[in-house]
Amino acid sequence: MQDRVIVVTGAGGGLGREYALTLAREGASVVVNDLGGARDGTGAGHNMADQVVKEIKDAGGRAVANYDSVAEPAGAENIIKTALDEFGAVHGVVSNAGILRDGTFHKMSFENWDAVLKVHLYGGYNVIRAAWPHFREQSYGRVVVATSTSGLFGNFGQTNYGAAKLGLVGLINSLALEGAKYNIHANAIAPIAATRMTEDILPKEVLAKLTPEYVAPVVAYLCTEENPNSASVFVVGGGKVQRVALFQNAGVTYDKPPTVQDVAARWDEITDLSAAKQADFKLG
Repeated sequence: MQDRVIVVTGAGGGLGREYALTLAREGASVVVNDLGGARDGTGAGHNMADQVVKEIKDAGGRAVANYDSVAEPAGAENIIKTALDEFGAVHGVVSNAGILRDGTFHKMSFENWDAVLKVHLYGGYNVIRAAWPHFREQSYGRVVVATSTSGLFGNFGQTNYGAAKLGLVGLINSLALEGAKYNIHANAIAPIAATRMTEDILPKEVLAKLTPEYVAPVVAYLCTEENPNSASVFVVGGGKVQRVALFQNAGVTYDKPPTVQDVAARWDEITDLSAAKQADFKLG
């Protein structure tokens, strides 16, 4: 990580703070971005980002604060501009900024749906898009997005959050293809950790075992030149690091358009995953 410049969004507390501290300890120059708002995205302030920058500098590291919102393209452009102005380059983006507005789907307002997607999914797009030309020009870039088990597997009351988080997996899958010839790697991490985002969701005895310190080294490794993976998803928490991937079975083949009855007759074969292998889907 020595002499690399990494942008970490949502770095004022919890997981993002630990990502920033770990990256700085490994030698990176870090842009500590945080809007400084509440868990639901309301409000703003400078204290959170400033405190993390102070921690890094007090330990001998290099960091600068940024307070822009990732939800707006202009804010994202300014986040990357902060990296360029302060450190002269940008080599990686850890898209971690997020908010929660939970509620069952039948009570989900458009406002709460839209707000979550704007920060998580559009926020990821905005910041990565602002950094992308620099990655291409220098033939190097590392992207890590924060997905979630809520997106990978679902979670009651989090349709907005789950949709946004799985959308980020689709984003890195395509970024990995487009970035391959430019030495740009894009991966996703689904962290399981005790933060202000999860403090009233998980039991206290579980939270005690899920500290951000278990997650941050994996994020830092994904930001290194040595990391060979791209388009990969990792679930990390409580000391366990797992790769998660899609699987597919051999399927069935029809030599002519099937009827509904034809599909029904072979449904057990279509849905049987007992001999499934890791998916490697290609068009054409």
